[in-house]
Amino acid sequence: MGFNNDSESQMAQKAEKRMEQALATSKVSTDTYSDQSQNITLTKSDINRMAFRSLALQASFNYERMQAGGWLFTILPALRKIHKNKDDLKNSMHMHMEFINVHPFDATFLSGLVLAMEKGKENISTIRAVKVALMGPLGGIGDALFWLTLLPICAGIGASLALEGSLFGPIIFLLMFNVVHFGLRFGLAHYGYRAGISTLPLLKTHTKRISHAASIVGMTVIGALVASYVHLATPLEINAGQAHIALQTDVLDKLMPNLLPLGFTLMVYSLMKRNFSPVKLIGLTVVIGVLGKLVGFL
Repeated sequence: MGFNNDSESQMAQKAEKRMEQALATSKVSTDTYSDQSQNITLTKSDINRMAFRSLALQASFNYERMQAGGWLFTILPALRKIHKNKDDLKNSMHMHMEFINVHPFDATFLSGLVLAMEKGKENISTIRAVKVALMGPLGGIGDALFWLTLLPICAGIGASLALEGSLFGPIIFLLMFNVVHFGLRFGLAHYGYRAGISTLPLLKTHTKRISHAASIVGMTVIGALVASYVHLATPLEINAGQAHIALQTDVLDKLMPNLLPLGFTLMVYSLMKRNFSPVKLIGLTVVIGVLGKLVGFL
């Protein structure tokens, strides 16, 4: 029993430390909402409005916060209804303007789930952790379902009709694709909200453990994204007599694959902790890339 108590204590300390690190780079001033009343009811109309506004999810897409502006636009009417306290609304909006990147077609499941958590006045850190944890899985599911399955099937049927001279080819394609698309977009919004409502008692009981588990999944996803999307290699060779050793393939990759991308990511992270803005970091990345290419290092 003592071992379990120690583990829970250590887990709580780690959760508090992670929260302190998150708040250090966030504009959110507190982790809990001042007004804990939960007497607000989101109607089907509210959820449908949220799903409809999600069509603008990528309208303000940028490389600093990705879909954050569109995400906040999607859930803002519901947030205004939930949070009557201005400070609570401000903190919620600050948190939802943080980085987010999810598949635009199944994002409504996450927004429905988040609205249920907001309605239940969950801690901001828990809501943030759930958002980060689900970004990657929803992106993978969305790509597999829409781009790799639904789109080829609908496009194949529409193209075959068009090749036979039918004017209904493109119409059939658009109808088939968007019937499924909008059905899932609105259906997932309601399903996500109902799922969030039904799991709120569980969240209330195991908030710290859920936040801890979601943080682990989120960091795993981020690590995978670093390995997949940060491309950095060097063509340098070490000449020792007759031997020619490629620094990248013969040395760095054998020490650890993607060592250079990891090092660059850690450098960027350290600069972010020193309050370097994303715009400066993007400029620094461009300069390093150009100079590295000119001198033959990259």
